[in-house]
Amino acid sequence: MQKQKGVMTSKDIFDKAFPQNKQIGGSHYRNFSIQPYEFISKNDLSFFQGCVIKYVCRYKNKNGIQDLEKVIHYCELEIKKLKDGKKIKSS
Repeated sequence: MQKQKGVMTSKDIFDKAFPQNKQIGGSHYRNFSIQPYEFISKNDLSFFQGCVIKYVCRYKNKNGIQDLEKVIHYCELEIKKLKDGKKIKSS
């Protein structure tokens, strides 16, 4: 039996209607009561702040020390951004 073009399965309907319930590439965020993307978005965090949240949340269930090293790296980038912003304002 051929699948008709343009007809969605019931799973496709839910994936498109609730993308927050789908995770690609693992399940390391699924057990949080608040998904990192939701916290980041609702608190209007910067890109670097969002990365810190994301990696600190997942390190135990995904890449361990490497994720914590990424947290440090993104903190360093946020510090640089803040310092560079102060230099521009004081010029």
